[in-house]
Amino acid sequence: MLWRRDKLLPSPTRSRLLPTSGGGGRCLLVAIVMLSVSALATEAGAQTPETPAATAPSAPPSATAEYRRKLAAYMQARQKFDDEAGAYWSAIAQKRRLRNAKRRDHQDIVLDDYVLTQPPLYAGPPRPPLPYPPSQAREGREGAAAPEAPARKYIPVVADFLKSAQEYFGFIPQRPRSEIEFKRTYAKLALAAGLTREQIVRIYVFETGGNGTYDAQAGLEYSPHARAISPALGYSQLLNTNSVALLAERGDELVAALKARAAGLAGESKQALEGKIDVLRRMIKFCRSVPDEWNAQDALANTPQGYGVHAMLLDVDVGPLLQVQKLLDSVVFARRKGHHAPLSAAELEMMNLTGDGNGLDIVMMPAAMRERIPTANFFQQGGYERNPVAIRNNVVAKLLAATEATMDRGVNLPGAKELATAASGR
Repeated sequence: MLWRRDKLLPSPTRSRLLPTSGGGGRCLLVAIVMLSVSALATEAGAQTPETPAATAPSAPPSATAEYRRKLAAYMQARQKFDDEAGAYWSAIAQKRRLRNAKRRDHQDIVLDDYVLTQPPLYAGPPRPPLPYPPSQAREGREGAAAPEAPARKYIPVVADFLKSAQEYFGFIPQRPRSEIEFKRTYAKLALAAGLTREQIVRIYVFETGGNGTYDAQAGLEYSPHARAISPALGYSQLLNTNSVALLAERGDELVAALKARAAGLAGESKQALEGKIDVLRRMIKFCRSVPDEWNAQDALANTPQGYGVHAMLLDVDVGPLLQVQKLLDSVVFARRKGHHAPLSAAELEMMNLTGDGNGLDIVMMPAAMRERIPTANFFQQGGYERNPVAIRNNVVAKLLAATEATMDRGVNLPGAKELATAASGR
């Protein structure tokens, strides 16, 4: 789902060396390569100042001067924005801490407990492109090298999760035989947990566009050739940090559920599920190796071994359990905090999207306040700035309305209808 852009994950790159053939053919190949290298070295040594080796062309002095002028303007504008944004988002964090303290003391939350102005958005000149290849900048050509733009962080995809699961846990998820198999399992578990058909279907629509598959990843819902925007997976788009947190906090219940299912099986099916339980226990132990708090779990989830944990979402036995548990935890959290009215699908999605605390803040907010409070109060800076929907629908009332509208548009799509049928027991 386009909204979830708040996690960008580095991933190690690995390469594999291709095996070489044996025997005399390899010796002949080596000899040819050595002769070629020797010839190239001789040719390079024979070059004179009149016949220099080819080099990449340098930028004209005028282009370099123009680049430096534009870069200075960009750096000045960006620094001004960073100063303003830093002050704004510090105020957002401070107000959030104050609201949390007031709730603990059972005090009423009022308008002044939120930041009521909209966040600054960068509107200055863009960073200019280098007038010469980056390699020349690093080598110091055309004067002192200008600072380069930071490289875009790599976001791991399903192939990375699968590779890590096999490498670190010896685990290959059991994929569903069909999409409807996953949907039926998911719907059955969700209904048994007390979630409503409306919540199940409309959250699926919002998060996956209404035709999403069990392995849908944020940014890739509509085309496998697009770019992933976060590691979020599945019908309710769980982040890799959610997977680690759920195994750490709910691991014993997940194991108990699988053991109960295994008790009714026999033969190879029973052995396969028991093997999966052993893998799950090792993953749980790994997830509990850090404190039970978001930042620590996020750091663990962003390791290669943490990627392997996220692959459990693709398993037909465990994936539906994890996704249903995440939504159920939000319902239980709301009840524990005193909100006993049924949650609409849009309200439950706010908790799924922004986190239980922020989402419940929205759910319990009086309608009049929803018209005035900026959505920025419920996001981190990086996530907000990469979230065009939250920026466009920049107060709570607009965000909720946009969520409902997205759900309304998608419920008649084939994927949503199929899930609705599964949730009806037909």
